Amino acid sequence: MTENLPLAEQLAQQLRRHKWRMISVESCTGGGIGAALTDLSGSSDWYEGGWITYSNALKQQLGVPSSLLAEHGAVSEPVARAMVAAGAQAAGVECGVAVTGVAGPTGGSIEKPVGTVWIAWILPGQEWAQRFLFAGDRNAVRKQTIDAAIQGLLSALPDH
Repeated sequence: MTENLPLAEQLAQQLRRHKWRMISVESCTGGGIGAALTDLSGSSDWYEGGWITYSNALKQQLGVPSSLLAEHGAVSEPVARAMVAAGAQAAGVECGVAVTGVAGPTGGSIEKPVGTVWIAWILPGQEWAQRFLFAGDRNAVRKQTIDAAIQGLLSALPDH
């Protein structure tokens, strides 16, 4: 995960400057975002921790409404947004990122092919999500998801 350190270091500097803490809620990356962030010494100054909510049942335990999962499916904008909001609220932090997607090689559909990932972010006063379609094998999709999740939060931080 050392290839993520430049982005993670930039994120760490910005979060420290704002005195903000963050969380991650991960499905398809299986903890890869948390691993990339905690590769940095001193990350406990700004990274509270995270959840790996791979199953729908665990997503629901965190606070994602079962109705969203039933209506939209786990890989969807409403679920990604609910994941990040629930995680930030549970941890009492200002910032967060959530990812849910189809890393493959199985699990894809016509509507949600392999490589489909929803990433949601939360900062004070704002919450947003974006759909991505990443190419490559399972590892490539997960790596691109980790990078996009960190970059998305970093890009949205004030004064960045």
